[in-house]
Amino acid sequence: MTHTLDAAIAKLAALPPEAQDRAAGGCSTSSRTKSSGRSVLRLLKALAKLAAEARADRPAGQTTDVDPDNL
Repeated sequence: MTHTLDAAIAKLAALPPEAQDRAAGGCSTSSRTKSSGRSVLRLLKALAKLAAEARADRPAGQTTDVDPDNL
């Protein structure tokens, strides 16, 4: 897993449980309808924004590497 994805997942993990469930629901295979497709697109845009923030924060030493095996 890339550092950028690790950082995005870490930020998602810091969200309240309800927000985590909404994000996870947008990724589940069983919810691949037209409306959930829009939800997935919103989730991907949000993840792209988080990834961009993480990339910007990394050179300033404001990020922490996360071991996915310890999540």
